[in-house]
Formats: sequence, structure tokens, C-alpha cells
Amino acid sequence: MFRMLRRLLALSPAFLLGGAAAFAAPPPPAAPPLLGFSAERAAAQRDLEARFDAVLRADNLRTWMQRLTAHPHPVGSPWGKENADFMAGLFRSWGYEVAIEEFQVLFPTPKTRLVELLEPTRFTARLAEPAIPEDSTSSQLAEALPPYNAYSIDGDVTGELVFVNYGTPADYEELARYGIDVRGKIVLARYGGSWRGIKPKVAAEHGAVGCLIYSDPREDGYTRGDPYPKGGYRPEHGTQRGSVADMPFHPGDPLTPGIGATRDAKRLERSAAQTLTKIPVLPISWADALPLLQALAGPMAPDAWRGDLPTSYHLGPGPAKVRLKLEFNWQQVTAYDVIAKLRGSKYPDQWIVRGNHHDGWVHGAADPVSGMVAVLEEARAVGELAKSGWRPQRTLVYAGWDGEEPGLLGSTEWAETHARELLEKAVVYINSDSNSRGLLDVGGSHTLEALVNQVARDVPDPETGASVGDRLRASAILNGAPDVRAEAREGKTFRIDPLGSGSDYTPFLQHLGIAALNIGYEGEGEYGQYHSIYDSFDHYTRFMDPDFSYGVTLAKTGGRLVLRLSEAEILPFDFQRLSATIGRYVGEVVKLADDLRDEATERNRRLQERTYELTDDPKSSLVPPKALDPVPFLNLAPLRNGADTLARSTRAWEKAVEARADKPLTTAEAEALNILLFRAERALTRAAGLPRRPWFQHQIYAPGFYTGYGVKTLAPVREALEQRSWKEAEEQAVVLGEVLAGYAREVDKATAVLAGK
Repeated sequence: MFRMLRRLLALSPAFLLGGAAAFAAPPPPAAPPLLGFSAERAAAQRDLEARFDAVLRADNLRTWMQRLTAHPHPVGSPWGKENADFMAGLFRSWGYEVAIEEFQVLFPTPKTRLVELLEPTRFTARLAEPAIPEDSTSSQLAEALPPYNAYSIDGDVTGELVFVNYGTPADYEELARYGIDVRGKIVLARYGGSWRGIKPKVAAEHGAVGCLIYSDPREDGYTRGDPYPKGGYRPEHGTQRGSVADMPFHPGDPLTPGIGATRDAKRLERSAAQTLTKIPVLPISWADALPLLQALAGPMAPDAWRGDLPTSYHLGPGPAKVRLKLEFNWQQVTAYDVIAKLRGSKYPDQWIVRGNHHDGWVHGAADPVSGMVAVLEEARAVGELAKSGWRPQRTLVYAGWDGEEPGLLGSTEWAETHARELLEKAVVYINSDSNSRGLLDVGGSHTLEALVNQVARDVPDPETGASVGDRLRASAILNGAPDVRAEAREGKTFRIDPLGSGSDYTPFLQHLGIAALNIGYEGEGEYGQYHSIYDSFDHYTRFMDPDFSYGVTLAKTGGRLVLRLSEAEILPFDFQRLSATIGRYVGEVVKLADDLRDEATERNRRLQERTYELTDDPKSSLVPPKALDPVPFLNLAPLRNGADTLARSTRAWEKAVEARADKPLTTAEAEALNILLFRAERALTRAAGLPRRPWFQHQIYAPGFYTGYGVKTLAPVREALEQRSWKEAEEQAVVLGEVLAGYAREVDKATAVLAGK
């Protein structure tokens, strides 16, 4: 890591950055190197960051959270607009140019919700969260949206009930071994295992007519700790709202895919919207799910499927018969995006974009206000620096997005509306969302991994006093995979995660190819109130981050990322980290093909020899799994060759950096190099997008078609293999190889700048 830092530090138009004198001895602990800065500029940058830290105030976060969570504020609500106006006023008072951009988006709200158990006994689900005296805002039931899943279709269906565990494709394969078919049935799935929108999607593919999703105490209830209000975990009637839009096709307004949902935008008919569910779906509490589970008969569920409710977990079908009736108000509402700019003094057309959403399903204290107030305090501190006479070199854009919860509406519509300008100007997008006590959680573009490591090195952890990076490495040593543990023990760096979806970085990274990060702290809060009415100020200040110390830590983390990207002489992008990461992903894909071949061979051998162990129970009626078609020896060489080409280009880049260590760049060379550095990510996209979902253009990072939020790296090849589409896997290996070769050419262009060509 530090060898590469020395090289990049040498790339200054005005200084010999980190030359022989500066590196004759190890840098003193008080002044470690800063990626992209000369020694002189690094000292000024550290002083700037110290002044930034000095004005951060935890009391501001507390005050703003109490204000923003005072009433329910989903997209389209009066309090949502009130919050947008309030934040816009804050940004203006801090010296930003502010606009509230409006988009007209489809946002259905429920008018009929009914779940009835008809046989063998009768029961009507409550479908409501009661007020809790210890939670001062939980009594605002008339203002709150009731528990429901946005973008479920209307429906009135009756059918036998089948328990499907998490409702993933693998779960339906297991049901088939029991001879259970869900066609014409209503399925009951538990939250977890996949994103909620995958559950009705897969159920519909298997012929189900309706879907119920419940919160089992094993995931976020009394199994984890005391339920609210005694503890922080989900109580019996707590229910997880949420979108079930088929966002692996595209996020944003269902009626305006690919274009901004402005007032005069051309819209699809609702019947043509690709992201609405095919069957009705509704979330329920564990209290409402328990009578349904108790009414099921049929085989006992496998051990891994059983939750922690006081009942036997049977699969069905029946004798439980259920009626599910849903009707929605299919309305367009206004989303309000707050956009605040602080113009750059040197590079006004290079933008550092920082965002968090402000809408919540109900009060949304943890999700999203805990992140939003940290971003506000970060922006206020930056504004204080500007009032003292400092100006950012690059333009800073702070955004408070609306409509994230239903489907990344505000960020997607803004990014689609301003796509051309963003492709030209956006250097990076930095996102946050929920925040609490705990470890730094960061994912993003691996060109930014080295920068993240340096920032984490320089941010103190409020609980331990060590850096948040050191604490994260300690956790990796304890809990990481073997190769991750080995890296952490060396004490040098940690890896950042690849990004799937689920928050507002998606349109920037995966649609436009803008390098992105998602940052936050998590792991030590007692958070069982996700998307419930109890995600409140009272809950947050008792169980999540009572003194807002980790909110301030998030502001320090985001602030350093923003300020270093703004002020860097050479933008701190690292080709080597990305190349090495892609090399690992290619190795994973090649191994996946081999593992699938071995799995098919072994399964079919055991079936042929009748040695397949069906179950430990000799009376079981389980049937053997189906035979698998043989896996051919696939030609993935084009993908491997593309990764090798990128590795060679990266090595040439490193040598060129070393060669220029004692020769400063001219101003023109530095400016040309910076543009190449931040626009290189665009080369990892294709206008044609991913197979069957063209909106997702990034070829390295994507949400999985059957995971939703969960990432699939090298998705065109990886998902083709997982779907056993051998021809497509080979075709996409060619495509991905060409993409990697194209990215290598961008690296070669940067190398040529260093060579003075």
C-alpha cells in the first residue's frame, strides 16, 4: 500500500510529491502520507480536517433528528415536504446554493388489507402496530402508513397455505423434494435470506397466487434480545413495511424507466410497468403469522427452516386455507430532492456528490434520519470552513433524496434527468443511509479502496480510541475469511465490499458508471424496528447511538472523503486495487464453473448408483433431487484474457508512476490525468446493459436477479453459470473480456500522460 502511495504522491504539477528527502526515513506517526497530496499540501489538508472536526457538534444531530422524525414522512406526505424545506433552509444558512427539484412518481398506498384464515379454524389478522406508551410518536397511527408492501398489485385471492422458508429459488427446490407444488396456493415466507421483493417474484414464477411475508423472532425479535420497549428488538405486532418492486430490472419510478419523472415526462401505462409484482403480497407480524403456522399440517419443515415461534413448523399445503385481499390507491405524488452546491474555486466542473435520503416509511429515525443528520452536520462544518475564507477546489454537491424507500425514486430520477451532465462532471458519489454504534461498514468502487483505508486510519473510534480502520481490521482477524484474516494480520489494509443495490448509490454507479462509496457504522445497536412505526427518536436514543458519537464519526468519515477528493492534486484513484479485485472475481467465476461440473457429476453418480442419502428418517417420503445436466468444459478464456490485459496495463501504469517520481507533472498533464482517472469507471459500463435488464450498465457490480440487494460481481457470466445457461456464459465471457480490455485502454491513456505522450 505505502509503496503505491509514494508513487501517486509523486504526481504533482507543482511539487516533487514525496521525493527522496521526504521518504528517506519512515514518516512520523503524526503525519502519515495522504494519497494524492504533496508533503506541503498534506500538512495543509490535515489542518483543514482538524478545523473541520473542531466544529462538529453531536447536539445538532440530536436536535435535527427529533425535528425530522416528529411525524411520519414518506414520499408525498406533508411532513416529507416540510422536512425538505427545513433542510433547504439549513443549507442556505450555511452558504450553499440550494434548489429543491421535484419529480412526479407513482407511489401506491393501501386502501384495503385483509388476511383471513378460513380453515381449519377462523382467524383475522390484526395488521396493525399498537401504540406503546414508552414511545411518544407511536400513537400517530392516523398519520402513519399501515404495514404494506409498495408496488404489490391489487388482488383478492384464496388458497391453501404453504410455508416456503425465505422463499428463495433454493427453497422451492427443497419443496419439490417433498413433492410440494405451490401452484394455486398462497405462500408464507419469512423475512431474511433475500431481499423482500424476491419472495413474491419467485412465488409467482412457481405459480402461487399470493404471498405473505412475516418477521420471525429468530431474525430480529425476542431471540436476539428483549423486545421493545424493554429492549430494542421487534415486538409481537411490529411489522416490516417495504417495497417489493422488481428493482433488479430497474429502480426508480415504475412508469418512467430510463428517463427522469418530470411533470411532462412520457409515462407507461401501469399495465406495462415491468417492476410491479405479478401477485398480491403483504407483510405481517409474527403475532399474525403464528395462527397461520399453527394451522398448517403436512411434512415438518427441515431444521434450517424452523424459526423461533412456539409452534411446529409444518410445510403444508393446508389444511390452512387463507384469503388475501388488497386494494391500493394508485397515485402520483411529488418527490422533493434537496440539492445544495458549494462551487469549486479551481475545478468547478468536477463534482463530488454526497447524499443520503430523507424519506422514511414512518418516522424513520435509524433509516434514514440517522445518516441524514450526520450528512447535515458534515455539510454545516464544510460551510463553516467556507465562511472562514476557504473554498473547495472542486464543486461539492450535497443531496437529500426523497422516495428512496419505495425504490430509489428521488436519486434515480435526478440521475436520469441530469445524466449527460453527471457523466461529464461527477468525480464520485458518496452515499450513506442508516447509522448506529459499531464498526465501519463500507462498500464501493475498488479504485477508491486505498482512499477509504487512509481515511479509516485517520478517524478515531469513539468506543475504543483506536482508529475505525484498526477496529475493522481486528474484526476481520476474528471473523473474516482466511485470505481476509491474513491481510488483516499484516496490519496493512482492509477490503471494501462490492455494491449490489438497496440505496441511492445504484443509479450513479450501476447506471452511469460513476465511482461510488456507501459508508456507515453498524453492529452494536439493538435494531429490531426496521421499517416499523417504532423506528423512532425514542427508540434510537435508547438503543442505537444514544450520545450520537457515531453520528459525529460518520460526519468525520464522510467529511474526510469529500475534502480529500475535493482538494487532491491528483485524484486518489487506484487502478491496482481494482485490477487485483477483478482478478479475484475472475478466479471465483472459473471456480464456480468447476464446482458446478463437480456437483453435477457427483449428484448424477449417486443417483445412478442409488446411494443418495435422502434423509436420516427411514420413513421419509422425500424424493431424490433431479439429475443435473452435465456441465461442459466452458471457454472462459476471453474473460481471463481481459483480466490479464488489465493486469499488464496496471503494471505498466505503476512503472510509469515510478519513472515520474522525480519529475513533476505540468499543470496540463495533471488536469488531463485527473479527468482520465475519474472517467475511467465509465469504461466498465455497456450501453446494452446486462442481459434482460439493460438499465444496469455496469458490468462488474450489479444486484443479483434473484438476490435483489445482494451483489453479483461479473454478473453477466456469474448469473449465466448459476442459471446453467452455458452458451450465454461463454458469450458473456467474450463481452466481459472486451469490457476489461476497454478499461485497460483507459489505464494505458493515463500511463501515456505520465510518459509525456
